[in-house]
Amino acid sequence: MTVKIGLVGTGTVGGGCLEILANHAEDFRVDYGVDIQLAGVCSRKPDKAREYGVEHLFTTDYRDLVNNPDIDVIIELIGGTGIAVDVIKESMAAGKHVVTANKAVMATRGEEMFALCRKHGVQLFFGASVGGGIPIIGPMRHSLIANKVSKIMGIVNGTTNFMLTRMNADGLSYEAALKEAQDLGYAEADPTADVDGFDAAAKIAILASLAFHTEVRMDDVYTEGIRHLAPFDFALAHDMGYAVKLVAHANLVDDGVFVRVHPTMLPLDHQMASVNGVFNAIYVVGDSVGQTMFFGEGAGAGPAASAVMGDVVELARRLGMGIPCIAGSPVKRDLSIVDMDELETKYYIRFQCADVPGSLAACAAEFAKAGVSVKSVSGSTKRGDVDLVFVTHTAKEADIRTAIKGCLALDGMVIGGFPVVIRVEE
Repeated sequence: MTVKIGLVGTGTVGGGCLEILANHAEDFRVDYGVDIQLAGVCSRKPDKAREYGVEHLFTTDYRDLVNNPDIDVIIELIGGTGIAVDVIKESMAAGKHVVTANKAVMATRGEEMFALCRKHGVQLFFGASVGGGIPIIGPMRHSLIANKVSKIMGIVNGTTNFMLTRMNADGLSYEAALKEAQDLGYAEADPTADVDGFDAAAKIAILASLAFHTEVRMDDVYTEGIRHLAPFDFALAHDMGYAVKLVAHANLVDDGVFVRVHPTMLPLDHQMASVNGVFNAIYVVGDSVGQTMFFGEGAGAGPAASAVMGDVVELARRLGMGIPCIAGSPVKRDLSIVDMDELETKYYIRFQCADVPGSLAACAAEFAKAGVSVKSVSGSTKRGDVDLVFVTHTAKEADIRTAIKGCLALDGMVIGGFPVVIRVEE
């Protein structure tokens, strides 16, 4: 089976795809019976065409590929929700299958894309949109469909995991860890998507949609980042028997779906507590399979390109066998998104307070008024201020917010603004 592809975008992942195709095209023919041929490359950077020796296939207009009747599959690697959406939609309208690594599109307009697949009789593969080289999308769509999935937890952003690892292991400040991540190329000059949790939110929206057979959008995900964390929090967490990670959560509950991203304390013996550096891990619980975890490098040219080209080979095999279009989940439910106020868990809360008599008692009284049971409270004095740390028993998010609001209203007590809040996973 010969399948001709058009590649749109020659950045890090696009370059990785070109290298894989150059190195393994013959293996694909021999091992899988598919002859994958590059028929066009679109990029805003002509030098990339020269770098990879594809000048004869190069264009700066993606429509040259969309309108090429010889091309069967378009690989979209531009990213974002701007022109990339046009590339995907126009490719489908032209009867071409699409492979993408675009988490933003899948997390915000996934159902629209699946509807277009059905309308035009084409297929959409997006295995690289979550987890880079970790094979998670495929199992969620195939291997695990015999299960009722109840829970997903993921460390799905390598940049923040690297930063948190350095803050924990070496006591780096947030600012120092970010600079190191940027110097090493793990973090962008504008790190907002990573450090504020938006990248992870897009990924958990995709996974939740697949796992629970319902539409979950990125805007449905409660999202907090890591900017407020300090080495003090990591040291205290370790003393308590926990590691601090930025975790994406998706839970199926009686009332619907909980989807959230925020710093989380994980017990040191939890499988994900030892996932460090730029590595990702995705933990899935199903009723038949039990607990499973997928682990690997979540970013970079090699892992992401591996996932993209894996999709291309699988798509080519399906076309060769005449397997019809599969778009989206086979069963759709209309599950509600549960409000974050309904969450019940344990909490670590750190206030910066003035070192004046009565601070601890006044804040503790606010927790009691809100109906929150406090497990422990501790204080650490520095530079004339006090880090006042409350660890609660299981409490409701809404009650925790009421307690915090009460503490912030205490005259002259809390001076550091909104406290550090880390939810505790048991």
